[in-house]
Amino acid sequence: MLAGSSSGYGEDVPVFVISVAAELAGMHPQTLRQYDRLGLVSPGRAGGGGRRYSARDVARLREVQRLSKDDGVNLAGIKRVIELEHQVEALQARAAELAASLATAQGAASAALGLRVRRTDQGAAVASLLDDRHRQGGGRSRAPRLRHRWRVRHDARDH
Repeated sequence: MLAGSSSGYGEDVPVFVISVAAELAGMHPQTLRQYDRLGLVSPGRAGGGGRRYSARDVARLREVQRLSKDDGVNLAGIKRVIELEHQVEALQARAAELAASLATAQGAASAALGLRVRRTDQGAAVASLLDDRHRQGGGRSRAPRLRHRWRVRHDARDH
């Protein structure tokens, strides 16, 4: 009856009362209250103020328990691990957004120039396309300058 079950609840929907969540996580309800106070898990709240845990919350409770018991990490360390995981997720989402924006911009640029850019080595692909244009009588080639600019930008990121 957890995430992905036929009940229709997603893993982020807070449906479990504290006693059920504690049983699913293999903990005492008081431990869940303490973890809530410490900010390790943030359950949803029902209309009357009671805690409601989602399947994701239960999974996080199990992870907190594993880190504490198996790996010997204290609660402050666990809180820091959770914060860092959130940062990583946010950065991954931002990287995906930027990759999508880049792909859109490349598509628009390619369409505007009537060209198709390979995704493997974008700087070299653009330079080779400009070389092709030059050979077709498009004037002085800008490919060497673009290759240099592309190399300088990407080399700087590597250091």
